Amino acid sequence: GTRQARRIVDHLGEVDLTAVYSSPLPRCVETVQPLADRLGLEVLLDRRLGEGAALEQAWELLEEVAARDVALCSHGDVIPELIAREQRRGMRVVEPTGFAKGSVWALRDWNGTHHSKGTWNKLR
Repeated sequence: GTRQARRIVDHLGEVDLTAVYSSPLPRCVETVQPLADRLGLEVLLDRRLGEGAALEQAWELLEEVAARDVALCSHGDVIPELIAREQRRGMRVVEPTGFAKGSVWALRDWNGTHHSKGTWNKLR
């Protein structure tokens, strides 16, 4: 947990993020708090990222932040569903890696086509 949180800071700490969102559960908040601290941002708690959140609710948040560079922290029952839904909509997965604990997925939009890159293996 703590080591992964530090690695996330190493990985994303120089990215010009405008916000850091998290599930309200402590393990998510503790994961992204060091990143928010590095960037001088507040962790924004959002129940739509919480464990057991309905896909539609989490999707609503994704649509709200899609035009900005943000970090989102959620759980193993939410993230795979969001990625799968986006793949059904045509997103290309550049480096498929799975959904291990501590996974980081970078979602990008190039020329109107969404791409994702799973990078969890670099954070373990």
